[in-house]
Amino acid sequence: MLTRRIIPCLDVQDGQTVKGIHFENLRQVGDPVALGQFYAHQGADELVYLDITATLQKRRAWIALVQRVAQKINIPFTVGGGIRTLGDVENLLQAGADKVSVNSAAVREPALVNQMAREFGSQCVVIAIDARLEAGEWWVYTHGGRQRTVWRAVDWAQEVTARGAGEILLTSMNHDGTRNGFAIDITRKLAEMLPIPIIASGGAGRMEHFLTVFQEGKADAALAASVFHFGQFTISQLKRFLRRNGIKVR
Repeated sequence: MLTRRIIPCLDVQDGQTVKGIHFENLRQVGDPVALGQFYAHQGADELVYLDITATLQKRRAWIALVQRVAQKINIPFTVGGGIRTLGDVENLLQAGADKVSVNSAAVREPALVNQMAREFGSQCVVIAIDARLEAGEWWVYTHGGRQRTVWRAVDWAQEVTARGAGEILLTSMNHDGTRNGFAIDITRKLAEMLPIPIIASGGAGRMEHFLTVFQEGKADAALAASVFHFGQFTISQLKRFLRRNGIKVR
């Protein structure tokens, strides 16, 4: 059985880590480099940094932040937010990111997924899927959860997998920031259907939620923010709990 991964997520706005509920009502929680170092020392397997208000003017500052993270942190990290072109991907990888996460640009131009996989390798390509459950169907949203697309989450996940994605970061917008648990059904559906890893995101509130998303949701990794940012429990405490309950972690 593969080792399951625990991945803290750091949403970055104007150089600070922030966190909200349902993608709204953001508040600052600390310096992204210092927080990343803290989580790495606690035993995080990877980190995800998302520039949630990416603009052209802030792009240089974002590249500089990625370079700082690469200099200070010794675990793999993924970077996402505002990526539009192969050039953006190349710049972030050259700055030190291990993987790049794309959402809106991939929906707008699906061939970008093929191009990323061909140019940089599938192992670098994470497709972020922000999904909302509406009338019994999961729909893909873009632009920070503000625009609904024509894609059902299951269909889009199959599409990007066929185009060369190496991982899928699945965020339930319904669960995001609520601490009521992950979206188990859609996570399990994608995990059982697809040959690539599924990272579950949105809704972690208790250690039991991680256990459930691994046991019942079949996720390869679980991503969370609030529970770590606000000290609900530490990554080392979580990993001890998971080991006691039969989940293989590093």
